[in-house]
Amino acid sequence: MKNILITGGAGFIGSNFVPYFLKKYSEYNLVNLDKLTYAGDLSNLEEVESNERYTFVQGDICDRDLIEHLFNQYNFQGVIHFAAESHVDNSIEGPEAFINTNINGTFTLIDVARKHWMDKPFEKKAEFKEARFHHISTDEVYGTLGETGLFKETTPYAPNSPYSASKASSDMLVRSYFHTYGLNVITTNCSNNYGPKQHDEKLIPVIIRKALNGENIPIYGDGKNIRDWLYVLDHCIGIDLVFHKGIPGETYNIGGRNERNNNEVVKTICEILDRKSPKKDGTSYKSQVSYVKDRAGHDKRYAIDASKIENDLGWKANENFATGITLTIDWYLKKYVSV
Repeated sequence: MKNILITGGAGFIGSNFVPYFLKKYSEYNLVNLDKLTYAGDLSNLEEVESNERYTFVQGDICDRDLIEHLFNQYNFQGVIHFAAESHVDNSIEGPEAFINTNINGTFTLIDVARKHWMDKPFEKKAEFKEARFHHISTDEVYGTLGETGLFKETTPYAPNSPYSASKASSDMLVRSYFHTYGLNVITTNCSNNYGPKQHDEKLIPVIIRKALNGENIPIYGDGKNIRDWLYVLDHCIGIDLVFHKGIPGETYNIGGRNERNNNEVVKTICEILDRKSPKKDGTSYKSQVSYVKDRAGHDKRYAIDASKIENDLGWKANENFATGITLTIDWYLKKYVSV
C-alpha cells in the first residue's frame, strides 16, 4: 500500500479528484492536507470521510514542521499538489496570500520531498525510486492569446495577474528541482475547469445562483473574453494519467477544446435553466444579464493545445461543453433549489 499526499483536496478540483482516485485504485492511501480557507469545504468530501484509505489533516503547506512530520509519519511515495490561492479578483485585491501559498508553500512541499526522497542530487533513496511530485498549474501562466493560436507546452510564460505570476513562479521552482536535483517532478497546466463542487464565487456557479435568485447576472466588460472550458472529471482523469505515465520533468497541458466567450456561456446556461427550472413569470433568465466594469488586466483569450497528452498518453475529454454544462447545472440545481 502506497501513501500519497494530496494538498488542497477540499477545494474544487481536489475534492473531485480524491473520490475518483480512491474508487479507481485500491493500492493507495490518501492523506489530504488542506488549510480549509474560504475555498476549502469538507462537505465536498462527505462521500469518502469514512473510507479507511482516506485521512484528512487540516494544515498549511507553508508549515515546514508539519510537512516534515507528515512525510516522516507516512513516508509518502507521491505528492499531488492542488493547494493554491486561485481567484484572480482576490489576487488583485490582496496579492500577498497568493505569494505565500503558491510560491512559498510549493517551495516548502517540494524541498521537504527532495530531502525525504533523495540522498543527494540525482541519487534517490532505494525505497523512493518511483516517488513523484505532481504539480497542478494553470494555462494563465502563458498570458493571453489573440484571436488565433493555442497555448502549447513550449509557449513562453507571460503572466498578467498576481495570481498567474505566483503560479508561474511555482512552476519554475518545480522545474528547477528536476534540473538541479533530479527530483521526479511533473507539471500539468489546465484550462478553465467547471463542474460540481466549484466555489460559489466562480463564473458558472455565480451565473446559476444569481439566475435562480432573480438577481442581476454580472458579466465583465463586453462578455467577449474567451476561455477553453474543461469538465472537472476529465481533468481528474488527465491528472491520473500524467501522475502514472508521464515522463519525469515534462509538462502536459490539459484542455477541453471547448472555447466559449462569456456571452455564450451565460446564454447557454440561461437557456438550459429556462427548460429545467423555468421562471414563474415565463420570462427568460437572459433578461437578468448585466454587464459590469471589466476586471483589471483581464486576459482576452485562453485556449490549450492538448495534443501532447492526447497523443502521448491517450487522454481524451469525455464531455464537450454541451454535455458538461448540463451535468453541472443538474448538480447546482440540487444545491441551490430547495426540495
